[in-house]
Amino acid sequence: MVRGSIEQGMAAFKGIPFAAPPVGERRFAAPVPPQAWDGVRDASAFSPTPPQADASARRLPGLDLRPIAGESWRKGDDYLTLNVWTPDPGTHGLPVMVFIYGGAFVAGGSSTPLYNGARFARDGVVMVSLNYRLGVEGFLPLSGGVTNLGLRDQIAALTWVQDNIAAFGGDPNNVTIFGESAGALSVDTLLAIPSAVGLFHRAISQSGGAQHTLSKEQASRVAARLGEILGIKPTRENFAALTFEQVIAAQTQLLSTPLDLSTEQDRDTTGGLTLFLPVRDGELLSTQPVETVRQGSAANVDLLVGTNSQEMNLYYVPTGVVDLIDSDEKLYASIIGRHPEPAKLIATYRASRPDASPGELLSAIMSDWMFTIPSIRLAEAHAAHSANTYVYDFAWPSPTCGGRLGACHGLELGFVFDALDTPWLSGPEGFVGENPPAELATRMHKTWINFATTGNPGWVPYSVQQRSVMRIDTTWEMLTDPRPIERKAWDGAR
Repeated sequence: MVRGSIEQGMAAFKGIPFAAPPVGERRFAAPVPPQAWDGVRDASAFSPTPPQADASARRLPGLDLRPIAGESWRKGDDYLTLNVWTPDPGTHGLPVMVFIYGGAFVAGGSSTPLYNGARFARDGVVMVSLNYRLGVEGFLPLSGGVTNLGLRDQIAALTWVQDNIAAFGGDPNNVTIFGESAGALSVDTLLAIPSAVGLFHRAISQSGGAQHTLSKEQASRVAARLGEILGIKPTRENFAALTFEQVIAAQTQLLSTPLDLSTEQDRDTTGGLTLFLPVRDGELLSTQPVETVRQGSAANVDLLVGTNSQEMNLYYVPTGVVDLIDSDEKLYASIIGRHPEPAKLIATYRASRPDASPGELLSAIMSDWMFTIPSIRLAEAHAAHSANTYVYDFAWPSPTCGGRLGACHGLELGFVFDALDTPWLSGPEGFVGENPPAELATRMHKTWINFATTGNPGWVPYSVQQRSVMRIDTTWEMLTDPRPIERKAWDGAR
């Protein structure tokens, strides 16, 4: 039994454990069920957050990231928990949506203010959000340890949903997983994991891709560097002897210095944005997820996948990188290794953007390299086996940073959650700026719910014959194969 509280007129149950605390002998081990309790457990407050660096390390000049970057690490052992919002625990058969947060696999938490599920519940959905292990604790392969612990945590939480969500009014046979950034990468990876089959029926990927994983060789390179920083061999026994604080300090040092993960077989999949990703360990995950999806692993899962029009502006505009890249030489140097013919690629993008600066061209190219092209590849792979594949492009531009932020990475979240009134989200330094369009949030939120309810967001499915993409702005426009020349320019690139 759990006792929740009422939020915005909806029933909210927070901090429910789906796995035992990953400490002591359970550290760097697969999740196991939590200990049962007698009587009624209080579920009125969020649990601790997964170990992570202080949120101050994730601030950007002129842009308040608190609504999506979350709080600082709130310490405590019992953080493998989830939260449930429901309009009525006494009803049954409601669609279920399970949100997986982003944060480059090193930051985030389900208690982040923007991810409150009350408005999904208001509109007839049982919404679940979950915590999972991050960084070293969740994604570093250690000798003697278990790989992909963060993904295993997500699978454990989805198993809990199958076993328990009916008690909150939800239908375990209509579960949609959705996530943004690292959460979208998680969603896309789960599409390819055999042990996740049947745990969800629909999936929404917001700015992800199904080819952002590490080989064993790449992951071992990360583990070896961390071992060097700490002066230990990268074994489970050695890392388990360290405090969480020691591990986080070493992880922060690791992420502050370049580490090239390129190998003969594999590219550096995020270009340094993060060093922690799902690992192709040959057990949970054998190949790039997109290849597994191409073979039909997600044929029975409806898929909605999309990106934002200027994803990388989040990283390049507030930091000033967009202005520092002020010559073709610097632009060329910035994309070497991302494409076999950098000069030809630059010429292609310049042809369609004749007034763009070198920094703006870099943002366009890297947005496609990191997010748009991998998402298109996933849609292509899925559409080969399913007629229920849908693609969107979120194009509403934020007025923040002097109007230069554009439709950047993460911007769509406030609209998806219909939560533009979240503290710090709007305003002069807010993600969505002053007076964001409430009508867009209403429509986008309902579209996500329609997809979770019926498997159809309300537009034409995607196929390689007719590449139908819904461009989402204050007006919505159905496009066929937008930017075909730039899309084709990536053919053959790893």
